[in-house]
Amino acid sequence: MPGSTPAPVPPGAATTVRPGATGAPGRAAQVAWAAATVALVAVGTVRAAGWLFVLCLLAAAVTATLAVTGGRTPFGMLLAATLPPAATVRALPWAVRGLHRTRSSGPGIGRIVASLAISVGLLTLFGLLFSSADAVFADLLAGLLPDISPGSVVGWLVRLGLIGLGLLGGAYLVSRPPDLNSLRAKPGRPVHRLEWALPLVLLDALFAAFVLVQLTVFFGGAGHVLRTAGLTYAEYARSGFWQLLAVTALTLLVIAVAARRAPKATRADRLLVRTLLGVLTALSLVVVASSLYRMQVYADAYGATRLRLFVATVELSLGVLFVLVGVAVARLRADWLPRLVIGTAVLALLGLALVNPDRLIADRNVDRYLETGRVDLTYLSGLSADAVPALARLPEPMRTCALREIAFELPDDGFWATNLGRERARSVLDATQVTSSTTNCVAEVRW
Repeated sequence: MPGSTPAPVPPGAATTVRPGATGAPGRAAQVAWAAATVALVAVGTVRAAGWLFVLCLLAAAVTATLAVTGGRTPFGMLLAATLPPAATVRALPWAVRGLHRTRSSGPGIGRIVASLAISVGLLTLFGLLFSSADAVFADLLAGLLPDISPGSVVGWLVRLGLIGLGLLGGAYLVSRPPDLNSLRAKPGRPVHRLEWALPLVLLDALFAAFVLVQLTVFFGGAGHVLRTAGLTYAEYARSGFWQLLAVTALTLLVIAVAARRAPKATRADRLLVRTLLGVLTALSLVVVASSLYRMQVYADAYGATRLRLFVATVELSLGVLFVLVGVAVARLRADWLPRLVIGTAVLALLGLALVNPDRLIADRNVDRYLETGRVDLTYLSGLSADAVPALARLPEPMRTCALREIAFELPDDGFWATNLGRERARSVLDATQVTSSTTNCVAEVRW
């Protein structure tokens, strides 16, 4: 709107933020982030797993911020995360000024509120009359309307207020888009070849030694784990995962610093950079593969769980990340890498939603029970409604034990809480005649 000012930018940035300076590539990226946001939020209507939906909502907050603010450079994307809160605050006086300016060309805010109140009153009056006249219409209307109680009304008002503030802040940023694409860190001062090459050569040698040791894991398998003194499956897989995260973070930091400070003026310099960083990236991929193998051994021994599946997904994402880093090292350009890193995380979450994680976990555990006779019914009964079709394959009384708790916690969804996973679960529970009132369950855990 006229008279508004752009969103604030912290002092010390490499360049200024200019309103309306986003180009066509930036617009295309923002459209892609917006589509990713819609896809992540839509997971809640397809999958019943609450933990997955929470992760998707957190990722959707990031993609929605990028969709509104833009930003393709690392500095610009980091700055974009700080703009929505500030924009929400600044959007309030901006909206008030806009209402004052547009009052002469249309109805005032008071008349709009009065019109909405009259509309609600008319719909309520005639809706009650039609509901009392026809039972089918009354059932349809009851499914469309949310639960009306003091607590639910307060909850809806709070949600509407937060959503309204978020949309207002987004409208402010869309109307006055900041130019984040030109925010770039200043080029680093190149150092002498020996200063950066020697540490990388030694680090590559250390990674190579670790990879050689890991070859015994690939060929030794479960027997190697059991023969190693004081080593259990849990320690072997869990410690390896957290160590992998630390190694990944440090390796990426080393690669970033080396790529920034290493001289690239001559062909020999560029070849040395590609060789040393490429070897480090390739060896890091072997570490990722080793960790994935250990997690597979752990899951085969104790069954699949949400945590183990999530860990495997993170490890696969790290492997893709190192592949991208390898491409950036080969090209000696990484301006596109930050966007692909976030895009990889988003695709990993959407892929996880696509494979239906709770059902996948239940299927693997049911198959394991049919082969070995070992199953943790207590854990399986705590899965979401997505797992019901898989758990229905268990024989009685195991099936009843696994499904009774899920049937007890299955809510009655109305129009505003429609969920495909819960609808499928209700159909399976009705077909298997398992209800929350079933009493012939013999709870047991077989390992």
